[in-house]
Formats: sequence, C-alpha cells, structure tokens
Amino acid sequence: MTPGEREVLIERVIAAHRERDALDGLKPEPAFHDLDEAARREAYVLAVKTRLLEAALDEAGLSSTGRAVLARLTRR
Repeated sequence: MTPGEREVLIERVIAAHRERDALDGLKPEPAFHDLDEAARREAYVLAVKTRLLEAALDEAGLSSTGRAVLARLTRR
C-alpha cells in the first residue's frame, strides 16, 4: 500500500458519515479492515482531534457526530 492509499483509507475511517443498511442501521466502514494496527491507531487519534476541532467551531459545541446523533434522536 502506498502512503497515498493509506492516507485515503485513514480519511475514510475518520469521516463521520457512515452508510446505512436496508433496516437503517449503520454499516461499518470497510476501509477500517484494510488498515494495519498502527494506521488504525493513527486514525483514532486523528478522529479525536477532528471531532474536537469541529466542536470548537460549532456554536453549540457539537461535532458532526454529535449533530448526527441528535438529529437521529429527534427524528424518531
């Protein structure tokens, strides 16, 4: 795997968006399984930093994940 391919997989893993199945359940990101342990740890650290930055920029202090969760809770 090239460094560029690795970076793309990490970006896919840290993104807040997740595909849904036919029953509207979340599907795991396939790219996660293509990464080795070191890359998964790097993805985790980057995801935490990303969510903290998103929350810092949001007027309500929410990350994109937090907003997505609240949107789903209020839809039901």
